[in-house]
Amino acid sequence: MQRTSESVPSVERENFNHLVQDIGWFGLALPATTHFLSAFAIRLGASALLLGLMAAIPSLIVLISAGLAGRWAKRYPDSIHALYWPALGQRFAFLLPALTPFLPTEWRPYWLVAAIAIPALPQGISTVLFLVMIRESVENSRITTLLSRRALSLNVGVGISAFTLGFWLDNVPFPFNYQAMYMGAFSLALVSLWHVKQTKVLFHTETTEVEENKESVWKSAGFRKSAIVAGLAHMTFFSIVAMTPMFLMKKLGADESFLAFYALSELTAAATVSFYITRIIKLFGSRTSVAIGLMGTGIAAAINAMSPALAFTLIGGALSGASWTLAGNSTFSFFSESTPLENATRYTRVYTQVLFAAMFVGPLIGSNLVDLVHIDLASVLLFGAALRFMAGAFIQADFDWNFRHWHIPFSQSRLHSDFRNSGQD
Repeated sequence: MQRTSESVPSVERENFNHLVQDIGWFGLALPATTHFLSAFAIRLGASALLLGLMAAIPSLIVLISAGLAGRWAKRYPDSIHALYWPALGQRFAFLLPALTPFLPTEWRPYWLVAAIAIPALPQGISTVLFLVMIRESVENSRITTLLSRRALSLNVGVGISAFTLGFWLDNVPFPFNYQAMYMGAFSLALVSLWHVKQTKVLFHTETTEVEENKESVWKSAGFRKSAIVAGLAHMTFFSIVAMTPMFLMKKLGADESFLAFYALSELTAAATVSFYITRIIKLFGSRTSVAIGLMGTGIAAAINAMSPALAFTLIGGALSGASWTLAGNSTFSFFSESTPLENATRYTRVYTQVLFAAMFVGPLIGSNLVDLVHIDLASVLLFGAALRFMAGAFIQADFDWNFRHWHIPFSQSRLHSDFRNSGQD
C-alpha cells in the first residue's frame, strides 16, 4: 500500500467530510426510488411479480456488470477518476422514470422496470469502485466511524425527503407529481456526485503484488465468512421488502402520505441507531451485530404482518429501520476487518457480486409466493420474518464453509483490474 505525499490528516479529514455530505445529498434523492417507485408502479397497475422483478432484475445486472469493474478501472490512474462516469450513469435511475407518462398506458409498468434496469449496468461498476475508493481514501481504523456518520447523514436526508415527498405526491395531480419528483431527485443526485469527485485517493494498492496473486478469493477464510454473512443478510432482508408497500396499500389502505410517515418512522429510528453503531460493533463485534440487526428486521416484519391497523405498522417500520441500519453497516465493517487492503478491487468485486446475487434471489422469493403460489400478503411477510430470524441465528453461529474447490465466476481472474499510478487516462 502506498501513501500519497500530501498531508494525510488534512486530506483525509476533507475526504471524510465529502463522503458524509455525498450520502446526505444522495439521501435526499433516494426516496424517489426506494420508497415511492413501488407506489408509482402500483398506481399504474403493476402485479406482485412485476414488483419483484423491479427489485430483482437491477440486482442481476449489477451482479454481471460488477465483473467489468476491473477492466474499467485499468483505464484510469485511480479509483476517483474511474468512478465518475459509472456513478453518473447510475444516477439516471432517478431521471428515466420521469419519462413514464409519455408512454402508452399498457407499457408504463414495464418501462419502470427498464428505467431502473438500464442504470444498473454502470451501477455494478460504480458500486465496486466506490467501496474501493472508501478504503483508499480513509484510514482503515476510521471506516466504521465513517459508515456510522454516513448512515446518519443518509437517514436524515431520506427522512426529510420522504416526509416532504409524501405530501407532495398526495396533493399534486398524478402523474405530474411523480415526474417532478424524479427530475428533482436527479438534480440532488448530481450534487452528491460533485462531493464524490472532490475526494482524493490517499492509499494506493501495490499493483505488482496484486497482479502476481491469482488465487481464488474464496480460499481466504475471512472472505468466505464475510461473503456468506453479507449474502444471507441481504437475501433474507430483501425477500419481502418489495411486498411491504403492497401489503400496506392493498391490505391496510395506505396512501403516499402514510408511506411517508412509515418511511419517517424507519428513518428516525435508523438515524438514532447511527449514533451508536460504532459502540455497538465495538461491544458485540461486527458479525454478532449483523445477527442482532437481521433478527430485529424479522421481528419488524412479523409486527407488520399482524398489525390490525396502519398505525401499528409504524412500530414495525421503526424497528426495521433501526435493525437494518445496524445489520447493513456491520456487514461492510465485517468485510473490511476480514480482508486485506491489498487486492482490494478483487475482494470488493466478488463481495459486490455476492451482495447483488442475494438481492436478485431475495425479491423473487416474496413476489413468487404472492403471484404464483397465491399466498396472501400477511403470510408472506410472516414467512420472510422467519427467514430473517433463522438467517440471523445462523450468522451468529461460528461457521466456515469451505469453498476452496469452488470455481466462482470472476474470482480467479488475473488482476489487470487494479489502478495504475501513472496518472494517464
